[in-house]
Amino acid sequence: MNPSVHLLIIDPQNDFCDLPAPYRPLDPGTGAPLSPALPVPGAHADMQRLASLIDSASTRINEITVTLDSHHRQDIAHPTFWSLGDGGAVSPFTPITATELRAGKFRPRRSQDLPRTLAYLDELEARARYTLMVWPVHCEIGSWGHNVHAEVRAAYNRWEDQSGASVSKLSKGSNPWTEHYSAVMAEVPDPSDPDTQLNMALIEQLDRADLIIVAGEASSHCVRATVEHLVANLPSGKADKLALLTDCMSPVSGFEAQHREFFASMSSQGVRLMTSRDMAGYLRTCP
Repeated sequence: MNPSVHLLIIDPQNDFCDLPAPYRPLDPGTGAPLSPALPVPGAHADMQRLASLIDSASTRINEITVTLDSHHRQDIAHPTFWSLGDGGAVSPFTPITATELRAGKFRPRRSQDLPRTLAYLDELEARARYTLMVWPVHCEIGSWGHNVHAEVRAAYNRWEDQSGASVSKLSKGSNPWTEHYSAVMAEVPDPSDPDTQLNMALIEQLDRADLIIVAGEASSHCVRATVEHLVANLPSGKADKLALLTDCMSPVSGFEAQHREFFASMSSQGVRLMTSRDMAGYLRTCP
């Protein structure tokens, strides 16, 4: 009997892809080509390889889940939320710590947000996974950048037409008070927002498959956080049912060390590292 296969695609969105000109339509307001907000070097080619895998292995894939980074413009990890202590603008790619906030180096633009912001940074740092990073405004809900890479969407549409099944879409990141890299849980869950808490329904759905194939962007952040949470919470405890498509994910520029550490850590825990070509061959020949 063929193994059941679940393809998990993390955030395959325009804003994360280094798209060439033909993939960038004109902004109807300005007439200028639209630009990805947070392009990951190599992501466009990653998504093309992923689309090819979906097409070549379509009859062996039983389920597909796509996660969508989905933010509001005002978000604790966007520059629109912050100002410098003197009122100046905070640039993208600025890390902010609780110590710096207490010292007045940075502050929320709205003074009433200070207590909650400080509480968030304290809890984030206590968890010791990430320091808050101010990213460019990205994956804004309703924007072109929020949309799925055109070739990936076309490939999974063909899979839907062939299989009669639907691709599951999972939004994450809509709570503006917490970072939400992982598809499974926000970095600091909000007790009042179930969507930020551990998503056991998704974990159990994935765990029912014999093979969970993971691809997407970026390997240094959202893919990494998702897979770490999956390995820690799979009811079966079988990390070896996870396979990372190493040529269908890339790190954010400047975070290559985190990418390498992620691959090394997952491999040591039993997660398989495979290229899309190797995976296609495996799926053709596995019993």
